Amino acid sequence: MSTADLATPSNPAAIFAALGDPTRLSLLKRLSSGQTQSIARLSLDTSLTRQAITKHLHVLEMAGLVSSLRIGRETQFAYRPEPIVAAQAYLEEVAVQWDDALGRLKALVEK
Repeated sequence: MSTADLATPSNPAAIFAALGDPTRLSLLKRLSSGQTQSIARLSLDTSLTRQAITKHLHVLEMAGLVSSLRIGRETQFAYRPEPIVAAQAYLEEVAVQWDDALGRLKALVEK
């Protein structure tokens, strides 16, 4: 993924793409507790390799959903809620557009 794929309020596709995988959703849920976690810690109680988790975390980071910080030999990952808020705002905007379109259709049909 390139930096052009980074999620922004005007480009929520990267957020939705990142959230479209059950493994990434699971990792995000584990990180949403508010504590930073290492790859080693995130790989506990899972059949995934550290390399697989690293790849999933990279997708989440490119979407802006997690941030990473190198501490010594480990990289710590933290949940970032802002992209979720942006995605929610986007979905609410789309819902309003659909409501308006359905209202116009209803008015047309009822004439």
